[in-house]
Amino acid sequence: MVKFDFTGKSVLVTGAAGAIGKGIAAEFCRSGATVFVTDLRPDAVTATVSELAANGLTCRGLAADVTQVEQVQAVVTAATAAVEGCIDILINVAGIVGQGKVEEISEADWERIFAVNCKGTFLYTREVVPLMKAHRYGRIINFSSKSGKTGSALMSHYSAAKAAIIGFTQALAYELADAGINVNCVCPGITENTGVWNAVSAGYVENLHMPVEQVVKQFTAKVPLKRLARIEDVVAVTCFLASSGADYMTGQAVNVTGGREMH
Repeated sequence: MVKFDFTGKSVLVTGAAGAIGKGIAAEFCRSGATVFVTDLRPDAVTATVSELAANGLTCRGLAADVTQVEQVQAVVTAATAAVEGCIDILINVAGIVGQGKVEEISEADWERIFAVNCKGTFLYTREVVPLMKAHRYGRIINFSSKSGKTGSALMSHYSAAKAAIIGFTQALAYELADAGINVNCVCPGITENTGVWNAVSAGYVENLHMPVEQVVKQFTAKVPLKRLARIEDVVAVTCFLASSGADYMTGQAVNVTGGREMH
């Protein structure tokens, strides 16, 4: 992986107990940043901090529900204290996936997908932006998906929510540019060894009535580079967008799909 230097930078990572969020937090730690992590369950946050510590990486964390304003505010307050008053980089990884035929998606399912993916991203951004404006510097990286570019069958609510993240990112890029804040988003394709892929593949096994090996083969066949994304692929692009190498990039929705998505 490309080596980055984030010495002196402070980072808040949401959804950090998941495979991608944890990988991002670890890479920022290795690159010299001060890192604060959050996820839904206290035990998951503790496990993430402990796992990183076991690998010689230090970070702090606090559990919170991204859909609850008071809990989001508590995380930002704790993170600000832990990083001595400044959050330079916000990585909005937290999200959930759903699957089902559109006529079978309940109103509660639709609202939950939008609450976690969209409202959570909005709430953390809203709380962190004033801190970034005060320092006239910030990098916000949101997480969309290949499904936010081209919708995925049996995932209409998830696709719609991830498309909304791209629109949110573009609007903020215009709004915050004069404050020295760049806003971009990452659009991963199917990424192996993640909870999202486990959930999606299980859903396709059930809905398409085919073994998981056939599901993997079917999806890989659509990718020009002939493999699924790896966690390190997504981590590398995320860190690049937070680095000085991306100083002239804002409002971008960057695909990490092996060529599966090209717009």
